[in-house]
Amino acid sequence: MAENLNCDMAQNTINYPHWYSSKTGIYNSTHSRLNLPTDPFLDIVSFIFSHPHDGVLALIDSSSGSSISYSKLLPLIKSMASGLHKMGVSQGDVVLLLLPNSIYYPIVLLSVLYLGAVITPLNPLSSVREIRKQVSECSVSLAFTVPENVKKLETISIPIIAVPENEKDLKNDCFSCFFNLIYGNFDLPQKPVIKQEDTAGILYSSGTTGVSKGVVLTHKNLIAMVELFVRFEASQYEYSSLNNVYLAALPMFHVYGLSLFAAGLLSLGSTIIVMRKFDIDKVIRVIDKYNVTHFAVVPPMVSALTAKAKDVNGSKLQSLRQVSCGAASLSAGIINDFVQAFPNVDFIQGYGMTESTAVGTRGFNTEKFRNCSSIGLLAPNMEAKVVDFNSGEFLPPGSSGELWLRGPSIMRGYLNNEEATMSTIDEDGWLHTGDIVYFDQNGYLYLSDRLKDIIKFKGFQIAPADLEALLILHPEIVDVAVTGAKDEETGEIPVAFVVKKAGSVLSSKHVIDYIAEQVAPYKKVRKVVFTDKIPRSPTGKILRKQLTNCLSSKSKL
Repeated sequence: MAENLNCDMAQNTINYPHWYSSKTGIYNSTHSRLNLPTDPFLDIVSFIFSHPHDGVLALIDSSSGSSISYSKLLPLIKSMASGLHKMGVSQGDVVLLLLPNSIYYPIVLLSVLYLGAVITPLNPLSSVREIRKQVSECSVSLAFTVPENVKKLETISIPIIAVPENEKDLKNDCFSCFFNLIYGNFDLPQKPVIKQEDTAGILYSSGTTGVSKGVVLTHKNLIAMVELFVRFEASQYEYSSLNNVYLAALPMFHVYGLSLFAAGLLSLGSTIIVMRKFDIDKVIRVIDKYNVTHFAVVPPMVSALTAKAKDVNGSKLQSLRQVSCGAASLSAGIINDFVQAFPNVDFIQGYGMTESTAVGTRGFNTEKFRNCSSIGLLAPNMEAKVVDFNSGEFLPPGSSGELWLRGPSIMRGYLNNEEATMSTIDEDGWLHTGDIVYFDQNGYLYLSDRLKDIIKFKGFQIAPADLEALLILHPEIVDVAVTGAKDEETGEIPVAFVVKKAGSVLSSKHVIDYIAEQVAPYKKVRKVVFTDKIPRSPTGKILRKQLTNCLSSKSKL
């Protein structure tokens, strides 16, 4: 009896790290808390430009060399905001950004926010159906886009402003409206009173389950993102922010690219080299031409860069100091290959969601390449819990469970979807991420799996439910389920399991083409498996794990 009692007492006196509370199950950041602005009347644009620095060039177009200096950046933003005001854009209006990367993207985005209006970004390759859905749900009143998308938007009947790629294109007649806005030297009669709690953006995310939903982010969320993610990360390294040159190949319509290149880095005075889209051969040339020091990437970019390493001689990529990866997890093999190929480059990973305004964790290596496989330490001011997804119990370091996050960057909620909001953010403010993680004894977080069904193709999120909703409308499809299959090059690919009508001669190509006509290219179904039935639970939920197991084992359902 005494031995059992002593054993029980020993179990109850475990010495946990100071940043974890066994009573509440809360993990605190190992970093000291940062002071965030307390002024309730503060907008993200004013916050970004409240930080003094000696930066010279803000944005450079990688192909033409066209640039925008820091001395001209805010005046251009104010001019465009004033011009939009004269056009009738008012505080609270929603403006669609259907744009690829350009040196003008941050100016458009920040000018809308300076007015107190709301931005809603979207992939410029989106289909008319996808655009129409977002325009309708967000009540969009104006759109910025590129000339090749004008026809798509004309069918939706909203005012359109065409945006050029660089300064050279400004002379074309189709960009006259944009030219007049950005160089019109307009004066805003009176800047609107904007509160931190006001809505700033509606970014679409697949969340933890289900179809894509509008994530409502406030000026407060964006301010927290700039301070807790971008500015804090820059402060952790010895090299000066002014000497940092960032390559922007990530899309700015995604929260990862937006947080860095259209907002946070502009508060530091860093130079941003803007690429319209990722191309590994061009990336190599651009890094060398502009002496790029920092490259933010998603997993497929890491693989592409590693594959190119053997073709890159010793005189190339000497300027590169850091590669930081996010948006999806990386295998240990890919990480090791990169580290061996680029031994003089710091490699770090991070974790964030659209719902957390890209704030979550970031890797800060105290030794060379230490914890490369970790997704980093909790950001300052952020709290976490690791929860057993069966019992609901809070778990200590070393135990895997669902990650919950709480902090100043957590979204207000999903647009016009109270049910989805309540199922994702509980009454105590915890965001249930759907990701399975564990903390080690040093506070580093490791991502091991996902509860959610989301497919991540090259860092982009694809909701299976979106594709299923389209496929089930096909007259020859009786039932359908979509899941992700692992792919070394892209991370995951969407695979459709299809039950055909009796006697149907429907082919895989027909199904693939049917979806390709209705969605952006990255959402296309890449493989079709015809089956007699879709595995479902007693409540009718698709058992996606069985589908995934079927793909890996090549067995029948």
